[in-house]
Amino acid sequence: MDGVPANPLSADISARTDSYFNRTRQVVARFGDKRVTYAMFLRRPVISAPRLMLEWLAAVAAERGTRFDIDVTHPEGTWVGAGEPLIYISGSMAELSDLETIALQKIGPACVAAHNAYQMCSSLPKVGFLAMEARHCAGGEMQEMMAYAASVGSAAAKLEGAVGFIGNANDGTAHWFGERAGRGTMPHALIGYAGSTVRAAEMFHETFPDEALTVLVDYFGREITDALAVCARFPLLADAGRMAVRLDTHGGRFLEGLDPAESYAALERHAPGAIRRYRSDSELRYLVGTGVSAAAIWRMRESLDAAGFPKVRIVASSGFGVDKCRVMADARAPVDMVGTGSFIPDVWTETYATADIVSYDGVPMVKVGREFLLRRNGDRKKP
Repeated sequence: MDGVPANPLSADISARTDSYFNRTRQVVARFGDKRVTYAMFLRRPVISAPRLMLEWLAAVAAERGTRFDIDVTHPEGTWVGAGEPLIYISGSMAELSDLETIALQKIGPACVAAHNAYQMCSSLPKVGFLAMEARHCAGGEMQEMMAYAASVGSAAAKLEGAVGFIGNANDGTAHWFGERAGRGTMPHALIGYAGSTVRAAEMFHETFPDEALTVLVDYFGREITDALAVCARFPLLADAGRMAVRLDTHGGRFLEGLDPAESYAALERHAPGAIRRYRSDSELRYLVGTGVSAAAIWRMRESLDAAGFPKVRIVASSGFGVDKCRVMADARAPVDMVGTGSFIPDVWTETYATADIVSYDGVPMVKVGREFLLRRNGDRKKP
């Protein structure tokens, strides 16, 4: 068809890669190819998450009619130390030299996000997680990468006994979590549409009568009042353990009935050790500050239990990253599920992976300062 490149994948690579790699490919093609080995690494500890990059490399090799020999030194889901080579890739320099830019894009962020997800799940091993990263992603490719990364980090934590991620919030990436569809009930918009939290719950239940009911309770700033009202409206669901309330209180105010003094009092009743040690400002905010704090979760649990709804679960969302999960664990916050996209790396510069050629036609060679990437005698493979 007119206008369609004969090799569409390679055409996309040429457009998106750094020009000096494209020019290097042309120089090598003119003066003679060599067989080279690339080493890839990150400068911080990560969890290995190479699958998306490896699948892409396989597709490129197939289109170009070549072969890349790949040695994954750290299998998917395993811990990798800072500076340790993740992967060695060997093949034609002419066919590999223009792939570096995009290959690095596909591995660095995934490995860092997987490490974040692993730490979050490990901090709260008895809590189920729901991946809600989609709205924070810059398009579909990033959404796919972040969901994949969360599944890898979760799987690593599950090997250590954690519940981990049990699903996600959209259909498109549900397969990474072994699901056919995304999970979720209602956004704040549905409560605004319904005019009350109870009415929104009624509408949802009438539309989806066979599904468990999770109700947002912060829309009107009456988290406790509205949670108890919904439980009273659906006592059978509450008694059967098929109901949850979701706390998503924003950071501009306290949960209903709390203030600094009451927040400290809640933790004094349930986790006094958490507030008696030195804390940073951010840790104190997670414990007793505004928004979805540990004190807010404890206060909701107290209220549900006192009203006779001990089987109603608590779902928490709003900024549950690595640090917040650790603080929640320290406060023994009685949360049953966390909805989060905060495994997406905060500091994007930490996601920058690097690649260097470490041998040319079997002769070890790398730029000065990167000798740590050379294969050791004990594990050197024929390139």
